[in-house]
Amino acid sequence: MRKYITLVLLLNIALLSAAWISASAPLTEGTRGAPGVGDPYFPELGNGGYDAQHFRIGLTVDLNERHLAGTVTMQAIATQDLSQFNLDFLGFSIEQLTVNGVPATYSRAGREFIITPAVLLAKDSPFEVLVRYQGTPGQYDGLSSQPFSGGWQHYPGGVYVASQPDGASLWYPTNDHPQDKATYSFAISVDAPYIVATNGQLQRVEDDGAGRRTFYWETRDPTASYLVTVNIAQFSRQEQEGEVVLIRNYFPADKQAQAEAVFAETDAMLGFFTGIFGDYPFEVYGAVVADKSLPFALETQTLSLFGTNVLNDSLQAQIVIAHELAHQWFGNSVSVHTWRDIWLNEGFATYASALWVEHRYGRARFMTLMQDWYRLISNPAFILTAPPAGDPSAARMFHPVVYYRGAWTLHALRQKVGDETFFNILKIYYQRYQYGNAQIADFVTVAEAVSGQSLQDFFTGWLYQQALPEP
Repeated sequence: MRKYITLVLLLNIALLSAAWISASAPLTEGTRGAPGVGDPYFPELGNGGYDAQHFRIGLTVDLNERHLAGTVTMQAIATQDLSQFNLDFLGFSIEQLTVNGVPATYSRAGREFIITPAVLLAKDSPFEVLVRYQGTPGQYDGLSSQPFSGGWQHYPGGVYVASQPDGASLWYPTNDHPQDKATYSFAISVDAPYIVATNGQLQRVEDDGAGRRTFYWETRDPTASYLVTVNIAQFSRQEQEGEVVLIRNYFPADKQAQAEAVFAETDAMLGFFTGIFGDYPFEVYGAVVADKSLPFALETQTLSLFGTNVLNDSLQAQIVIAHELAHQWFGNSVSVHTWRDIWLNEGFATYASALWVEHRYGRARFMTLMQDWYRLISNPAFILTAPPAGDPSAARMFHPVVYYRGAWTLHALRQKVGDETFFNILKIYYQRYQYGNAQIADFVTVAEAVSGQSLQDFFTGWLYQQALPEP
């Protein structure tokens, strides 16, 4: 018996030793993760081989020097045996890189940050990547001209982050495509009296006693990388327990009263959209207004970004505010499968803002708005030069045709199937794809199933043919 026990112990020791050697040995097998997800508009955007789960973003910000020191940890699960994988990340000096606490090697090629771990990452196993870096964001050539794709942006007195579609990789290492959503936690250190506003909910603020404060934020809902935002300025915070969800807004301190008046309808908008789309998908909502005029607004998740030019008492301001809120359902919760599906974001949010006008200001104002948009998209010069709304190309994915002919596609569908069926289509589509990704074909399938009609020719005419169908 004693000899048998000794043999078993020796065998167990041998097996444990073999397992340790296997886990510690240099890589001898496995494959490299794909350097892109195959998006038809941005083939190298995103990466394969893993599924990001959570990012911890730690930043120390020097506003005067426009300097950023970051420590980002990504927790992920390998979806294949990985010998090498990529993150999307451009610029900055890399100070430290580890995978599962072990130093890893890397190379760089444009936005591709190519990481070779010391040991094989087995399929279905969790792993953790830590990247420590520092530098000045925005020191790059040949980037997109879109004003909302620049990532980290300084302005006198503050910072805002806008990253659609590919600006996230300009300020932190990530898997920069909506197909791979993750949750986030933030620890961002700035000089007092600056305040940091980002996605999710503020957990606490720590003062180091030497003039610097660290703001800890957490978002528990899956978030696409381009929807992550950081905003730094001398903000005032407005908080309201809304009927649907907590609303917290961050406004320039000297414009607080004006901003509160402009955004006063947010709670009513939330209630309206919840009624026609389904439950609000996230834990909190609000707006942040950068203390400068911006040529855009952006639906950064749970904290939509605006410039001070929205602070006017006009119908157009309310349309913009409603548009960005509607994106929380269509764009943020139901995200595009590829950027070619951008109509599912912009056409839907544009029509949602018109629906708010109909609800709040009446049918006549709604029809005036829709007729204004129809005059634009029916102009012969516009028709001749506009791309198809359902496939506008990477260079023209934010062309007005995607917004306004996109909105009219939904309005024409409403006229074709009737109000009850139309709003059932929206609800069922949202329920089916919330927290995930969808393609245009997925919406068409839902619309046909709910309506009981064949709609292929209808959508082809509105989204892909140059000639404008009759409304």
